[in-house]
Amino acid sequence: MAKKQSKPAPGVKKRKLGKEAFEAELRRLQVELVLLQEYIKQEGLRVVVVFEGRDAAGKGGVIKRITERTSPRAFRIAALATPTEREKTEWYFQRYVAHLPAAGEMVLFDRSWYNRAGVERVMGFCTDEEYREFMRSCPEFERMLVRSGIILIKYWFSVSDEEQEKRFQARVHDPMRRWKLSPMDLQSRERWEEYSKAKDEMFVHTDIKQAPWYVVRADDKRRARLNCITHLLSQIPYEDVTPPPLKLPPLKKGTGYLRPPMSDQTFVPEVW
Repeated sequence: MAKKQSKPAPGVKKRKLGKEAFEAELRRLQVELVLLQEYIKQEGLRVVVVFEGRDAAGKGGVIKRITERTSPRAFRIAALATPTEREKTEWYFQRYVAHLPAAGEMVLFDRSWYNRAGVERVMGFCTDEEYREFMRSCPEFERMLVRSGIILIKYWFSVSDEEQEKRFQARVHDPMRRWKLSPMDLQSRERWEEYSKAKDEMFVHTDIKQAPWYVVRADDKRRARLNCITHLLSQIPYEDVTPPPLKLPPLKKGTGYLRPPMSDQTFVPEVW
C-alpha cells in the first residue's frame, strides 16, 4: 500500500521540505495508517514499535503523527515514568511486559527497556552487573517476543549535537515546550560522547536478526516523520479491509419527550 522507498544517499543534504508538501504526504500516510489499523484488528496481529534515541531527536513528534488519526484503543502509547521503589525490585522487563499488546493492537513505546542500556548506564542508575545482565538477556527477551508472534520493530532516532542543541534552546525560550526539558536532558548535553559509546555498545549486542535496529536520520523533522511512517507501513504487509460505509437509519419522530428547562442546567460561560 505504501510508496516504495528510494535508497537514500548518505551525507547528501536535501532541500527543505515545504510545509504544504509535508502535510499532503503526511495525510496520505495517515490514511494508510488507518488501513493498517483495521488490518491489524481484523487479523488479530500484535505489534510492538520501540522508539529510542537522544533527547529532542523527534521520537514524540513521529509518535504523535502516527496516532493522531488512529484509535487510541488500537494504537496505544506506552511512555513509562521513573520506576517506583517496588518496580525497582522486580525483574527488569516485568513492568514493560504489562504493556505488551493483545490481539488487534499496536503498542508504541516512547522509550522502552533500552533505558538500561542508555540513561541508566551513563548516569549510573544501574550497577555494572545489572547492565551486563541486560545485554545478555535483552536479545533473548526480544527473541521470545518474536517467537510468541509479536511483530517487533525498533527505531533509533539519530540527531547531530548541533541540531539537538538548537532544539534545546528552542525549548528553553518556548513556554509551551519548556516542560519537555528536564534536569536529565541538561546532563545529557554534557555527556554526548558517553551516550554515543553506550548506543554503539547497545547496537553490538541488540541489533539482532529477529529484531534489527532501524536508524532514522532526524535532523530534518519533517523528512524523519515521513520516512519513519513510510518504513513502518512497509514492515507489515496489509490490505484494505475497511468495511463498507454504514447506512444511517432515519431519525425517529418525536415520542412526546419534553426536555427539562434550560435554567436547571449549568452551562459553560460563552466567552467566545
